[in-house]
Amino acid sequence: MSDRRLVALLAGAALLVSSGWASAQDATARQPAASVVKVADFPHQVTGVTVSADNRIFVNFPRWTEDSPVSVAEVGKDGSIKAYPDDAWNSWRNARKDELAAGEHFVCVQSVVADGQNRLWVLDASAPAQALLVPSGAKLVGIDLATNTVVQTIRFDETAAPQGSYLNDVRFTADGRHAFITDSGAKGALLVVDLESGQAVRVLDGDPSTQVEKGLVVEADGQPLRRPDGRGVEFSADGIALSKDGRYLYWQAIKGTKLYRIATTALLGDGLAGRDVSGAVEAWGENGVADGLWIGRDSGRMYVTAPQDDAVKIRDVEAGADSRPEILVQDRQLRWPDTMSEGPDGTVYVTTSRIQDMSFFKPDAPASLPTSLWRIEQPASN
Repeated sequence: MSDRRLVALLAGAALLVSSGWASAQDATARQPAASVVKVADFPHQVTGVTVSADNRIFVNFPRWTEDSPVSVAEVGKDGSIKAYPDDAWNSWRNARKDELAAGEHFVCVQSVVADGQNRLWVLDASAPAQALLVPSGAKLVGIDLATNTVVQTIRFDETAAPQGSYLNDVRFTADGRHAFITDSGAKGALLVVDLESGQAVRVLDGDPSTQVEKGLVVEADGQPLRRPDGRGVEFSADGIALSKDGRYLYWQAIKGTKLYRIATTALLGDGLAGRDVSGAVEAWGENGVADGLWIGRDSGRMYVTAPQDDAVKIRDVEAGADSRPEILVQDRQLRWPDTMSEGPDGTVYVTTSRIQDMSFFKPDAPASLPTSLWRIEQPASN
């Protein structure tokens, strides 16, 4: 073999090795940095999850396709569930609606959130099957976690939660005095709530930032997600998150790709006063189709559940509107990742509500849809 040919062969081999190494590095860089570990399985369709400061885990089960025997539950260390705060609050049944007071029972709970003040708040949309709102049932219920008793109930009249509304998720100011709620119903909006007085003001009602994105088709398993009559996913303002410093509130429609934000001073000032705050809304880039939003307590980065991708993404929203979400974890077991919460040790939990598998979209699906709770195992830097 000539020296020239040997040199050429060696150079080619070096190039192949180098290219292969680079490709492997690129592939590794593209791999999600985290994994999911199952915490609990549920016999009912779960949506919300929250973790208290002392590491108690709570979940909720809305009455969508099943007249669930439990609405709010505490999750035991063994994954079991126990009605919370007691059986009485969880005793509502659609078949007995004429016998029970909607304002004193959980009718259709969509979200549970521990507020950092040793209280658990339960957001009751009071619209079983995401249909008609049960009169006097839309409410925000505060439970003292030390005594496990209801200490406050804020009932929303039709100026705050009109027929067709579906109160979806809630966040609280650090001082525990105010709440912000998304309405993902027929006409999206936000609610600003003074927890001391019980005053609730509906803002951005019908504003483009709280509405579905026309022309967008939400997919699942790579196919358009539609009901048998052709209707698709139509959830308006849904996911909600407060910035680490509490200065901004973020939200997004499920049938939407754009993230929006507004200064909380605008909501607590003009908003509570009933004045228009639409001029304070900022478009803050795109997340893609998303359900739940969560901002890390220490990192300030936004976690985004991405049901079309069976994934949870992460985005540095503090870097500006041009920041982009990146996949943190992607797993086929994450069938419609829904709501997230962060434990006291920084562990992020996520529910999978399997919306694409429910009888709204698959008529042969069981009314009682089994679902799960997961925790995300991730490097400390995330």
